[in-house]
Amino acid sequence: MAELHQQSQQHYGQPQTQPRSHQVVKAATAVTAGGSLLILSGLVLAATVIALTIATPLFVIFSPVLVPALITVGLIITGFLASGGFGVAAITVLSWIYRYVTGKHPLGADQLDQARHKLASKAREMKDKAEQFGQQHLTSGQQQS
Repeated sequence: MAELHQQSQQHYGQPQTQPRSHQVVKAATAVTAGGSLLILSGLVLAATVIALTIATPLFVIFSPVLVPALITVGLIITGFLASGGFGVAAITVLSWIYRYVTGKHPLGADQLDQARHKLASKAREMKDKAEQFGQQHLTSGQQQS
């Protein structure tokens, strides 16, 4: 048992050294991959500059047509998406109302009932206060005459 503990301390206590050939292979792989990616990024940059050089005059020439066309297409797409979204929302609301009216107790029905009861109680309370105020106003008006 002591030998196993001692061997594990030696194995984990010292930094592991890899053979020189493994280190060379790792470095060569890293240099190859890094160099390939660096060359690829340079080619992409050059292609982008060439494409912009060719496309910029075309954009300038056709911009009176392209800009309004893009704005129109954007507005049409936005309109269709908004219309679809509002349609889905309307169907969802109508479905919820149908389930609520038929007594199937949809999600949020308890909160709606609670809010309705609160509102009704406040309305009754305000009605009672208004009647009391009206009675007080009438009695004070009759006393002054």
